Formats: sequence, C-alpha cells, structure tokens
Amino acid sequence: MRIGGAQAPCTETVMSAQVTIDHGRIARAFGDEVELLIDAARCVPPETSVPTCPGWTVGDTVRHVGSVYRVAQAWLIDGQRPGDWQREPAPGQSRESYVRQGHADLTEIFEFHDPEECAATWWPRDRTYGFWQRRMAHDTVIHRVDVEAAGGAEPSDIADDVALDGIDEALMLWFGHRLPRLGLRGTRAGTVGVCTGGCGWITIAGPDETAVRRCGNAEARAADVVVSGDPAEVYLWLWGRRGPSAVDVDGADDDAVGQLWALMRLATR
Repeated sequence: MRIGGAQAPCTETVMSAQVTIDHGRIARAFGDEVELLIDAARCVPPETSVPTCPGWTVGDTVRHVGSVYRVAQAWLIDGQRPGDWQREPAPGQSRESYVRQGHADLTEIFEFHDPEECAATWWPRDRTYGFWQRRMAHDTVIHRVDVEAAGGAEPSDIADDVALDGIDEALMLWFGHRLPRLGLRGTRAGTVGVCTGGCGWITIAGPDETAVRRCGNAEARAADVVVSGDPAEVYLWLWGRRGPSAVDVDGADDDAVGQLWALMRLATR
C-alpha cells in the first residue's frame, strides 16, 4: 500500500486547536472501538435491523464502517475526494476481516505521518492527518453503539474524554460546518448552550445564521436554553442515539432545543 512521503506540519491550521484530547488517545480509542464493534456484531445475526439507522441491518452497518475506512484511505493516498473505492468485502472476505483490514491500513498511514501534517480533508479548518484519525474514531464509536443497541446488549462505556471530543466534533464540524455547506438553517432564531464535563459551547441557529463556538460554562449557561448531562449521553444525544430524556434542559425555550436536535439529524445523515 502506498503511504506517501513525509510532509511538513500544516501551516494552515494548528491541529491542537481542533481536538480536545491527545492524538495518541484518539488512536487508542479508535482501535478499542473497532474491537467493541466486532465483538458486538458477533453476538447479533447480521440481518438484525438497526433501529437507529432505519433501513440498515447489523451487516449493513458493519460493512458501512469498513467502507468509510476506505474512503478516508483514498482521501489520504490520492489527496482528493475519491470517486470510487472498495465499498464491499472482497469475494470470500468476511465483514469482520473487511473492517479489520481497513483499520490496519489506516493505522499504518497514521503511524507514518504526524497528525499535524497537511492532508486532503473536507473541512477547511483542519486539513491534516489528525482530522481523519479523529473522524474515523468517532464514526466507529457511533456505529458500535448502533450495533450494541440492535442486539439489546448493555452499551459499553464511552470514556468522558472521548465523549467530550465527540461533542466538540459533532458541534464544530457537523453543525458549524456541514449545515451551512448544505445551505440548511433554522426556522427560528435561538441560542442553545451545551454544557458538560466542564466544557461549554454555544450554538446559534435561525433564518439568518447557523454557527457554533466554544466558550466557558458560564457563558454557555447564558444562552436562551441549556442542554447538559453526562458527557456520553450528550454526545449520543447530539448524534440522535438518545432521546430527549437523556439530557437535562434548563430554560423555557424547548423549541430551540428541538431545532438543534433536528438540525443535527440533517447535518449527520
């Protein structure tokens, strides 16, 4: 597999400003989540429906994860958005092997390059190898949770530091970047503060603006309404893997919270 030559650290962005935990921690979480996903899938027939991914089965979900790993690999090797990639396991290859090989190939690339080296990505604020390491780790967490839920298993824990980084990625990348790129806005103006684990964010949504920024807890709590709770529950709520009761809502503007949740569904579909 072609990995590519060494590059200088990316001058367009400082990766430490994008992630909330160490890159080595993200790498370890990525590997751990691959194992949890595979273990969960082994316990459930592949034709089992996945309620959190309507129309998908457990087999579809596992295959999707392996396919996404190859999308990331193609971005990194070719330096641009791929037009095609290996979307299915090879003949005779199991879905488990398809996922493991995809993870192994990506790990080889990530170990060869510094996370802050420039790389092609779909987020202008973060054009580094670290973007993909982070993105693949969180994609795996969410779909591992999907497979566990499909089998009715007790969900595996998500560490607070991983969940906090996942909240940051969900808000900064998906809400703050992808929604505007899609041309999607809210129907009513409102601010929602998100507070958990000592971290804070303010989201702004309405007909004229869709934006988010990091802030302190006190500033986030001055928003029209505040969403808070355990980091893992807030993380999964933002990704639509938890219902309204999973988070605490402080403030009278329930519609603003509903709008945030609905906009996140559009951003992450």
